[in-house]
Amino acid sequence: MTSRPGADLVGRAAELRLLDALSAGRDEGCRPGLLLRGGPGTGKTALLDAAAARAVDAGTRVLRSSAVEFEAGMTYSALHQLLYPLRRYAERLAGHHRDVVDRIFGLAPGPPPDPPAAGTAVLALFGEVAVDGPLLMVADDVPWIDRASATALGFVVRRIGDHPIVFVAAARTGAESFCDQLDLPVREIGPLVESAAVVLLDGRWPGLGPSVRRRMLAEAAGNPLALRELPRELSARQRAGHLRLPALLPLSGRLEEAFTTAVEGLPAPTRTALLMAALDTEIGPDVIRRAVPNFEGSDVLAPACEADLLHVDAAPGRISFRHRLTRAAIVHLASPGERRRAHRYLAAALSDVPERRTWHLAEAATGPDETLARALDEAALPAWRHGVAPDEPAAPDRRRGTVSAAVAALVRAGELSPHPGDRSRRLTEAAHLATFTGQLDDVPRLLTDAGHAAAPPTGLAFAVTAHLLTHDEGDLDAAHRLLTRALDDNAATATDDDRYHYAILYALLLVSLHTLRPEPWQLLKTTLDRFEPTAMTAIRLCYEAYADPTTASDALRKGLADAFAALPADPAPWELIPLAFAAVAMDALSDHRYLISRMIERERDGGAVAMVVPALMLLCHDSYVHGRWDEGERLAQEAVDLAEIHGYRLWERQIRALLASGAALRGDADLARTRSEETTNWAAPRGIEVTEAYARAARHLAAMGQGDYEEAHVQVGRIDASGARSVGVPGRWLVLNLVEAAVRTGRTDEAREELAAARTAGIHRISSRTALICAGAEAVAADEDDAGPLFEAALALPHAARWPWEHARIQLAYGQWLRRTRDHHARRCLSSALETFDRIGAQAMAQRARNELRATGVVTPSGPAAPAAALTVQERQIAELAAVGLTNRQIGERLFLSHRTVGSHLHRLYPKLGITSRAALRAALEARTPGVTVRAGGPAVP
Repeated sequence: MTSRPGADLVGRAAELRLLDALSAGRDEGCRPGLLLRGGPGTGKTALLDAAAARAVDAGTRVLRSSAVEFEAGMTYSALHQLLYPLRRYAERLAGHHRDVVDRIFGLAPGPPPDPPAAGTAVLALFGEVAVDGPLLMVADDVPWIDRASATALGFVVRRIGDHPIVFVAAARTGAESFCDQLDLPVREIGPLVESAAVVLLDGRWPGLGPSVRRRMLAEAAGNPLALRELPRELSARQRAGHLRLPALLPLSGRLEEAFTTAVEGLPAPTRTALLMAALDTEIGPDVIRRAVPNFEGSDVLAPACEADLLHVDAAPGRISFRHRLTRAAIVHLASPGERRRAHRYLAAALSDVPERRTWHLAEAATGPDETLARALDEAALPAWRHGVAPDEPAAPDRRRGTVSAAVAALVRAGELSPHPGDRSRRLTEAAHLATFTGQLDDVPRLLTDAGHAAAPPTGLAFAVTAHLLTHDEGDLDAAHRLLTRALDDNAATATDDDRYHYAILYALLLVSLHTLRPEPWQLLKTTLDRFEPTAMTAIRLCYEAYADPTTASDALRKGLADAFAALPADPAPWELIPLAFAAVAMDALSDHRYLISRMIERERDGGAVAMVVPALMLLCHDSYVHGRWDEGERLAQEAVDLAEIHGYRLWERQIRALLASGAALRGDADLARTRSEETTNWAAPRGIEVTEAYARAARHLAAMGQGDYEEAHVQVGRIDASGARSVGVPGRWLVLNLVEAAVRTGRTDEAREELAAARTAGIHRISSRTALICAGAEAVAADEDDAGPLFEAALALPHAARWPWEHARIQLAYGQWLRRTRDHHARRCLSSALETFDRIGAQAMAQRARNELRATGVVTPSGPAAPAAALTVQERQIAELAAVGLTNRQIGERLFLSHRTVGSHLHRLYPKLGITSRAALRAALEARTPGVTVRAGGPAVP
């Protein structure tokens, strides 16, 4: 069975339905016609083709005219094309009408008829044709229809209402045509939505590299022609992501024609101005007016605005192209000499902005130039800088928006370097910054180019490779070995460049944060000891917070607070993130969340996305420990999506482990186990012990929630097989888990050994949270006669209520002890625990608290469920896929939706299910359909 014409037009179902209804006479408009209007390449012609083919299948006669520019001056050229298939019908007309039609065809002597006579004759001809059946007139590119044909057609279209005749036309947005006078309904043909664009691109070009695919989607901006044509001009290696894509993508002939047609007819000064705007998207109209030579008019950009090529926002002084490919087309239309000349004009006009002036001079250069290369080095320095002074205002135009721009500047500096050593250094620095900007695919090529310029590789090159191995492969052992070599190289070359030292130390810190082995931490400490005590403060504090938090915990907390207070007004993310990790380890991030959030907003687009992902993860961690689980899950999901898009696999897995713990905390044991097993299967073979520890902690929590204490004991015991009580992360937060699992399985002696080890390690000194955890564990492991005062002491600790999960767990354990001793205060303690569990969403623990209260004679209803609102088919599909652990992006790929659309659907369906988060989806769906189970990998099944 063949599909209907147009079925392959992705994302245009609504337009096809409208055209079908119009052709079949079911439209609700008052005019028997429709004008499709849209930008170049949006698919107007494809829709006309589909409408014509469908009409033919339905038995409708179709007449077509496709206007072109070179025929616009030929009288009746469009009408001739449209009417030529009806030549034989002219014989049915009255003599004067037949004579007019023959003269239009050029088959009779005499001048062309005047348009009113032509219109009358054509209307009579259509009347004869319509006797045999319905008629569809299709006119494409109507702005190029010659004037005589336009007048005659306008006359006809205004008078065909009584005939089974429909007129459908297409015109480019902003182009004037006779259709503007006909009062036709207009359908704007805009870009495809993101999900449809993904389907079209993946269907036409499967196998694109992840970064290439993202670039194609971004550049095409939903334009169907661009989605089909852009990858065509790339080499196979470029499409696979093995070679870096140019800043401006090459365009096919069809794309150039589509996006340059309106440009070629503009005045020369306006074309020059457009080229300048295309070469520098940051400049405003004032700079362009200064830069365009010998222009004396009022506004050099006005003709481009009238042609709908760009928009000038006068208030902020910004210029924006209507489509990103218009910019590329303008640049491709210019010769290399014209581009260099435009760069020189811009450099002269930007004399007061040294960084931008340097960039334009570099682009205008035709050979090696060390002076320009050094100037580009200086322009890239803001991306390395450690912020500005607290009392110094940050300059907006020097924002590290430009971390990505700094990569480009350093690459260009390398190209301009006359000396191989300088070229190697600059390309290595570019590779280093690229590891932070989501350009991981570019890093191997940059390192290779740097190696061609000069060998042996530098310490920074080793650090960059280690960073890549850590993020992409998760190979911490190889990264550790490379960083050891990097530090040796730096020591041997005696460089005084703090940037290089900091880059290597940050990469080593990243490795250390994900291992429970002491060697990386020891190497980090040894290296830090080479510096002055006041140097590398952020990394030094992070080391102490993770590796030695108990020796001088009060001084460490004060030092951390002082370091945050001393941060510049606009700190570099690589200075802020180590402090944020330290703050999380010391349970002290809450007071500094605003700094992290501000950095995320600043760096999310075009900045250090490799810092945004862990920043979101750290905020998520802080939200979880303070009982704001919905907020934590939202932050984690955003972080996972970013990590997945940009290829930061280590962060992605670490965050999935946090999400597994979130599911366990909420009582969704199946989801917690699924997420935990996926993470463990990835982390364990690679020796990424901290990520594996978080995943096993999730399985421990899931087992505890289900009352399976033996499994809980097994899982928590596997987190650190050495048996030594660790002050590291996450060991410092697991003391209560270890002790409760041991006590519940009859291993009281083991529980007390754990307590003794924790006490000796000084874990209780780290923070008010660890003090509460240790004190609660003391009470749980105590003899029955001694437990009461220990529980009371734990709950009375300063700031105990700041940690709702641990606080409520201790209240529950105390309430259980009180019930066993038949103390009437049990009800109050258990009720308080239940209230907290309900508030934060800990469903399994809330049920345990209810069971305990029921044993005291108090009945606590779970709360009657509100009448269930019906889910749509799509909502049900999304809910089932989310319930088995798929991310928003994975769901979108299965259902051809954007991840943002998936998120919107989820937030709309939560109230319908009477839940507040993703973790409760499985239970809610199964409760709606008794006997049906939601299974991983597929829909609900009986």
